[in-house]
Amino acid sequence: MFVSTSELSSVPSLFSPVSLGKIELANRVVMAPLTRIRAGSSGIPGDLMAEYYRQRASVGLIISEGTYPDHASQGWVGAPGIATDEQAAGWQKVTEAVHAEGGHIFLQIMHAGRANHPDINGGRRILAPSAIAIDGQTFTPTGQQPFAVPEAMTTAETREALEGFVAAARRAVEAGADGVEIHGANGYLLHQFLAPGANRRTDEYGGSPENRARFVVEVVTAVAEAIGPERVGLRISPEIVLSDVFETDRDDVLATYGTLVDQLRPLGLAYLSVLHGEPGGELVQELRQRFDGKLLVNSGFLGGQSTREEALRRIEDGHADAVVVGRAVIANPDLVERWQNGHPENEPRPELFYAPGAEGYTDYPFLQTA
Repeated sequence: MFVSTSELSSVPSLFSPVSLGKIELANRVVMAPLTRIRAGSSGIPGDLMAEYYRQRASVGLIISEGTYPDHASQGWVGAPGIATDEQAAGWQKVTEAVHAEGGHIFLQIMHAGRANHPDINGGRRILAPSAIAIDGQTFTPTGQQPFAVPEAMTTAETREALEGFVAAARRAVEAGADGVEIHGANGYLLHQFLAPGANRRTDEYGGSPENRARFVVEVVTAVAEAIGPERVGLRISPEIVLSDVFETDRDDVLATYGTLVDQLRPLGLAYLSVLHGEPGGELVQELRQRFDGKLLVNSGFLGGQSTREEALRRIEDGHADAVVVGRAVIANPDLVERWQNGHPENEPRPELFYAPGAEGYTDYPFLQTA
């Protein structure tokens, strides 16, 4: 069958531009939100973090590591925050460094919920949808500790948490971020509301799929109203078991996430980012159709490092509008150039992912220095 040149050129590639909201990405490689714990006890991004993000500005879009909206929601030692003017000033250094290289950056806002401990958040209360602890331990400044039993949030406390997301989003945009990603995945607070095993509430935020989706809808809607929907993305991870969040009933998962995206569809968000083992499968593609907006997909977190071949295939097969990549971007600040021209890649050093300092953080070589 004859295929014209014009038909071939209309098929997007991993290295073709794409718009998300009002920003135009130079390519469809998106840097995943990657925990790196380099913000110290203050949660203030410093020059080292600015350099790390600056180095990776050639990806189409950077999604920052999870950033806490208030001190009580901090989920790990060394996480950055966006709760104070000082933290916002630190993020401004980061956004200016990225923009100086022609890049774009969204700040991921993450409330840990029950995936937290008083030794991490300064002795503050641990809040969650229900008083159900994670079965396991977390790393704290005093060593490994069992997760605490959280307090079930009151209706007033859900409103306070929502206002925290909104305030954080406003601070992020004022600090120069192109937008924010609301973290509704990976077993953290918003995911806890969505999942029936972590949410045993009997009020308007629990029980039915519609009720369990309600808080996430309210948060995303409020943030979109505050900073503009074109500046807002949402990350979800349906069926992914993390931090004791179990979603094993496919019918319930589809009902819950289906009603979520149905209600978010009219907002006109910048994108929906989905972490799932089968991005091209029936569940993810149905959610994409019902969302009716730009879809970002990420599967490397689950089955090993994302590869060039998989990323190319996801775009060429029409599974997504952009591909979210983690470890390969950690190890290759110039990953787009390497992938576009078939150059070899640096190997990541996982033993240094969560270590302090520049080693394993900003010292990965570029092609010209390798």
